[in-house]
Parts: sequence; structure tokens; C-alpha cells
Amino acid sequence: MSNRREFIVQFGLASGALATSKAWAQPAALTETDAQATALGYKADTTKVDAKKFPKHSPEQKCNNCALYQGKATDASGGCPLFAGKSVAGKGWCSAWAKKA
Repeated sequence: MSNRREFIVQFGLASGALATSKAWAQPAALTETDAQATALGYKADTTKVDAKKFPKHSPEQKCNNCALYQGKATDASGGCPLFAGKSVAGKGWCSAWAKKA
């Protein structure tokens, strides 16, 4: 009887640890070649944005000061609702950039 109880307890602990590790896993980084990223002109580095293609862009515009950015301004990366399940670079930019209020 004790072997069965030990198994159940250990299985429960292992399941909990697995669930916790998945919850804390970082989302994959968005790549510039991702279809949605390409459509929005996303660049991981705002200084690499094509000024001719995006004349309204300015180097001060970055993901970490965008209204859509879901990380802290000091975070290297964070979430964005436009790129579900991916993280964007804090120093990145896309054409959907909107000034944070």
C-alpha cells in the first residue's frame, strides 16, 4: 500500500513541477521573417528600419515605449498582442507602433 501512495505523491509532484515550468517558459522570440512581422515591417532593432519604406518612423520609437508592449520599459523583450505567442525585442519596432499614453 505504501508503494502506491509513494507513486501517487511522486507523480503529483512531478506533474506540478512540469506545469510550473511550462507556465514560466518564455515565449519564442519573434523573427523578422515571420509572416506577420514582415507584413508590419518588424525589425528587432529600430535603427535598422528602412526610412524610405517607413517615412514616419523615428529612432525613438521602440517596442518598449509602444502602447501595445506588454513588458516593462526596461525589459529586453516582452509580449505584443499583434504577435501572439511570440516575444518582441524591447528595442524593436513595427509599423503598428503607437505612443504610450
